[in-house]
Amino acid sequence: MLNRLVETLCWAAAILAGIVMLGVSLAVVWSIAMSALGLGGIRGEFELVAYGCGFSAFLFLPLCQLKRGHVMVDLFSNWLPLRARNGLEGFWDIVFAASWLVLAWRFAAGLSSAIEYGDRTMLLKIPEWTVYLPALFGAVLSAIIAVRHGLVRLVGKPSESAAAE
Repeated sequence: MLNRLVETLCWAAAILAGIVMLGVSLAVVWSIAMSALGLGGIRGEFELVAYGCGFSAFLFLPLCQLKRGHVMVDLFSNWLPLRARNGLEGFWDIVFAASWLVLAWRFAAGLSSAIEYGDRTMLLKIPEWTVYLPALFGAVLSAIIAVRHGLVRLVGKPSESAAAE
């Protein structure tokens, strides 16, 4: 049940990020077309791009973590027995989870500061703290997934195909 919830959250986050990026792309095309026609572009278009990219970036990462889509370099571990490879990969998954948690901690600190200062973007007046929420969510969800992957590799019995992922 928990695995299904995590997978659903990953897919929902990635779909939301995709929708935001599609919207940003359409806004840029619209703005450029309107400018080319002499009708003026969208005010704050560059803020929309920056905000959309910031909003979306960490929402794609939990699905990547779930699907083990991050770059892996196995220059010396392929010759190891399956159990040793699982142990090594499990260790690095736990290290990855710790890294996600450090990022989440700093995003939480940034969120707190941004709320405290009440900063807004220059033209569109979007509260800057709102971009921290999806980043914090994505980092925490990615950490949860990395811990699960690490524990499965360290204490579980993943199949040969799971080790090759």
